[in-house]
Amino acid sequence: MISPSYARFYPLVIESGRGCIIRDVDGNEFIDFNSGLAVLNVGHCHPRIVEAIREQAEKFLHYSHTDFYYEQAIRLAEKLSDKVPGDFKKRFYYGNSGAEAVEAAIKLSRWHTRRQKLIAFIGSFHGRTMGAVSLTASKPVQRQYFSPLLPEVEHVPYPYCYRCPFKQTYPDCGLWCVDYIEEYLLHKYVPPDEVAAFIIEPIQGEGGYVVPPPDYFKRLKNLAEEYGILLVVDEIQSGMGRTGRWFAIEHWGVEPDVLCIAKAIASGLPLGVTVARAELMDWVPGSHASTFGGNPVSCAAANAVLDVMEEERLLENAEKQGTYILGRLEEMKESSEMIGDVRGKGLMIGVELVKDKETREPAKKEVGEVIMRCFKRGLAIISCGVSTIRIAPPLIITRELVDSALEILEKTIREVERESP
Repeated sequence: MISPSYARFYPLVIESGRGCIIRDVDGNEFIDFNSGLAVLNVGHCHPRIVEAIREQAEKFLHYSHTDFYYEQAIRLAEKLSDKVPGDFKKRFYYGNSGAEAVEAAIKLSRWHTRRQKLIAFIGSFHGRTMGAVSLTASKPVQRQYFSPLLPEVEHVPYPYCYRCPFKQTYPDCGLWCVDYIEEYLLHKYVPPDEVAAFIIEPIQGEGGYVVPPPDYFKRLKNLAEEYGILLVVDEIQSGMGRTGRWFAIEHWGVEPDVLCIAKAIASGLPLGVTVARAELMDWVPGSHASTFGGNPVSCAAANAVLDVMEEERLLENAEKQGTYILGRLEEMKESSEMIGDVRGKGLMIGVELVKDKETREPAKKEVGEVIMRCFKRGLAIISCGVSTIRIAPPLIITRELVDSALEILEKTIREVERESP
């Protein structure tokens, strides 16, 4: 009955969720280290969010923000304006998902610059609609048999230092991955005055929770400004406090021209937001819109999410618990034969498993075994990239639950290590 295009990690059938705990239809409980794919940053069914949804649903469910006004959408833009990096005026476009936020960013970049080319990054994930999947480059199955895709899209290597595609070592490399863009694309076959935007995740999500080196984004932003290219940052998975800042790009002190938000913004309700410098969002009425984008119930939930995150100091908790988790994982790595790399910021953490620390051969089969056994032991956790365990609990996670989850994870990794040839 259901489309076979959905990929399932394990047979979890959820009956309910509260806080950081989910329960399946058989009554089994799990510590949630997934947050519904980095969506439930304030936890499951937070009372404030549920109440905001109920109150708005009793007033009206829909009247199309495309053609009319309502208070919740305006209030959300006002609140987000102070959170999105950049001390300048901003404008907001509302859609229904992360992919729609990216599609809007693509169209806006082309509209404003009157340029047609886009540069994306290998390992990226920006969505599965035809424009977004043209930027996506994390797994062949996401693109296979769907061509022709959006034309005029080029891909370059992401700064994945643990597996540098140029076989370089940071910092001795001098950030060759940035120089490569200029010397081998813009100087040889991609005319820079035809490039509308760089579109990039500040931390790659599906690509493996990959964190760039400290000075990467400033170099990339300088390159973009030199050639009049917009910097579009996809914060769909890394934003809304996930890394201990409202948006991950803040860790690098860079202000994007366009920023995409979704997932955690409305705690599971459909909402995508494309934010741009006010002077860039200059398209005319009718050039882009969405009947359901900025739904009042979704906007009400988003406003409540922002209030909860501030009042409960969830950014601080994300940084605090994330620092603790990274420390524990580094300790595990020292005595583990299979943990090759630990990386992340806040509560967006990747643990890359390898068969051999010298060759760094990905432990693809083993990572699948680890997450399945964790599931059977009461920890809901999934993977990303080729062989990276993805740690992304709700930002309300407590130290007690963190310790319980890490105990399960460590026990499981040790067990799979012993059984691996």
